[in-house]
Amino acid sequence: MTDAVLLDEKAKKAEFEANKLAKRLRHHVGDAINDFNMIEEGDRVMVCLSGGKDSYAMLDILLGLQKSAPIDFSIVAVNLDQKQPGFPEHVLPQYLESIGVEYRIVEEDTYSIVKRVVPEGKTTCALCSRLRRGILYRVADELGATKIALGHHRDDILQTLFLNMFYGGKLKGMPPKLVSDDGRHMVIRPLAYCREKDLERYAAIKAFPIIPCNLCGSQPNLQRQVVKEMINDWDKRFPGRVETMFRAMQNVVPSHLADTSLFDFAGLKTGAVPEAGGDTAFDKEEFRDPLPAGDTLAEAPRRTISILDSRKPSTTVGETSCGG
Repeated sequence: MTDAVLLDEKAKKAEFEANKLAKRLRHHVGDAINDFNMIEEGDRVMVCLSGGKDSYAMLDILLGLQKSAPIDFSIVAVNLDQKQPGFPEHVLPQYLESIGVEYRIVEEDTYSIVKRVVPEGKTTCALCSRLRRGILYRVADELGATKIALGHHRDDILQTLFLNMFYGGKLKGMPPKLVSDDGRHMVIRPLAYCREKDLERYAAIKAFPIIPCNLCGSQPNLQRQVVKEMINDWDKRFPGRVETMFRAMQNVVPSHLADTSLFDFAGLKTGAVPEAGGDTAFDKEEFRDPLPAGDTLAEAPRRTISILDSRKPSTTVGETSCGG
């Protein structure tokens, strides 16, 4: 076999894998939109574009879905230039003009505010995020946006769940869809079912002009980094565990937790109809797979079938509009 033939075979394989990845991400985004009713007829979706891999991928996939959807919705990309030193102001306008999407660049010097308020050496992410959120809500009103799309993915959602358990003492993740505190804005996360490693590959294949996220010089969120490394380690050692953990967030049994605001333990009487998904007091929970060698219940929950791997194709309109 000649070198030319080998190169051709490699190119074909790379193209096949790229197409498979694009289709998988498209299905994941379509499924999330369908499951949580994220986008409806007549929506104006404000896609928040930071210049990172996730928001680029989100915009690219949503633009593709828009072309085949049986409903009409518009997209406007918005970038917030927070005047961080070294921020390449030309990159995003050039890219957005090249793909022909409506966009707006918002210039707000939040960097100076954060540097003035936060002590040197401390992470600025929390304050920066609050300032950014307020600005984006204001811009959404100005643009007439009915939905605000953020680029958080499945890994972000799981990390937030564990951060709240470890450091906040509560079972709270990052919802795929939520209403702002003032009740005026709807926030959606179309990448809720997408893995970060898939988005990294997709961004590399598409050659998006990535802008570094650490231009502000802020210290990294060490707690989030530790949780991220923990989940990545589980993913390598115990395939399927990440999928199972995310599945757990979609399969909550309030009667088997201990939150009295979610379940009326005080009013529980004998003879009552058991809650769906609950088990009897003395029966052991049954799991489909044994724990991998060397694993213990103290390290992580047992594994079950992945909702994403075992999921049957949808027959709803959402499958045609967003997942096809």
